[in-house]
Amino acid sequence: MTVEAGRTGRLRAAFERNFQTGAEVGAALSVWQDGREVFSACKGWKDAARSEPWTPETLVLIWSATKGFTSACVLHALEREGLELTTRVGDFWPEFAQNGKERITVGEVVSHRAGLTALAHKTAGILDHDLVVRAIEEQASLWENRAEHGYGPRTYGFIADEMVRRLAGTPLDKYWRDNFGEPMGLDLWIGLPAGQHPRVAQMLAPRAGAEDDFSRAMSVPGSLTREAFSTPAGVAAPSAMNTPAMRAASFPSFGGIGSASALAKFYAMLALGGEWEGRCYFSLKARNWMSEPLTQGLDKTLCTETAFSAGFMMDPVDFAGNKRRHLLGPSLSAFGHPGAGGSLAFADPENRIGFAYVMNQMEAGVLPKSRAFGLVQALYDLP
Repeated sequence: MTVEAGRTGRLRAAFERNFQTGAEVGAALSVWQDGREVFSACKGWKDAARSEPWTPETLVLIWSATKGFTSACVLHALEREGLELTTRVGDFWPEFAQNGKERITVGEVVSHRAGLTALAHKTAGILDHDLVVRAIEEQASLWENRAEHGYGPRTYGFIADEMVRRLAGTPLDKYWRDNFGEPMGLDLWIGLPAGQHPRVAQMLAPRAGAEDDFSRAMSVPGSLTREAFSTPAGVAAPSAMNTPAMRAASFPSFGGIGSASALAKFYAMLALGGEWEGRCYFSLKARNWMSEPLTQGLDKTLCTETAFSAGFMMDPVDFAGNKRRHLLGPSLSAFGHPGAGGSLAFADPENRIGFAYVMNQMEAGVLPKSRAFGLVQALYDLP
């Protein structure tokens, strides 16, 4: 498939339609193919007052779409040490191997099968990295069956960060900039430098959404879903992430801030087998870790069917091997990660595409809905 004029025309029409329906305040879309940006669009406003135009220089919080490049850092550090997904986490992070967690592997952690979706330690705050890590070390897994999985919206980033620190001796936010952000020239950070703050769009809370299994679970005190989205404690509302202190903090689960173009460019590199401008960032084996599913089924946290490779979300498939949904397009090898409110980024190795859609007006629910999917439909001419 080639992203030619017809497809870009449909993409632009779909992008504009999101504004015409009133769904957007500000948004951007970027598509790369074969190492070059073939489509780019931005429109709208950075703020609720609609006083600051969204421009190609605008950055925005992407929530859990951060987990894609967080996971890439884990896999990169793992490969550098000559280790495998089957390596036990306790082999390089001994304190992790407490309370029955001795046999948990890296692969189980990055595919959300380790049973560490929420913290039992309720007083650990999201800004206290050391306390959260100690709570993770001391905690028992929430389930024993490693065939089951439950997404860790907050805890995952702390575990990934600590794994990178143990493997590479540096925090994940710095590892990202040193190994990917700076070499590739990416406007994409975990922990935003002060000089970049004026470029950031204001994040706007979602409007009311339809009730579903996820929202019902979120409303039940003590449910795994609610616990997963509230531990470690902090960030009770989206507006909390608009403060300079929170933008500057390192949250590898949900704190990434950047542009659509930078995010799509990163996935474009992954879509080309982990190579970019003559530099090899990942071996074929490590890149295959990203595009080979490790688990699929009813997600204990998200209350819907999900599938994960090594740190990346994939579209679930049926028993015949056909996709049950096409959030990441038609290719079975596509992988990426959505973010709360509707952001979406993925790599499509089959068609050599990197895709990213970002916005500041959040929508309710778990997975991206009509705004992002409408763009994917337009790109691939899906029904």
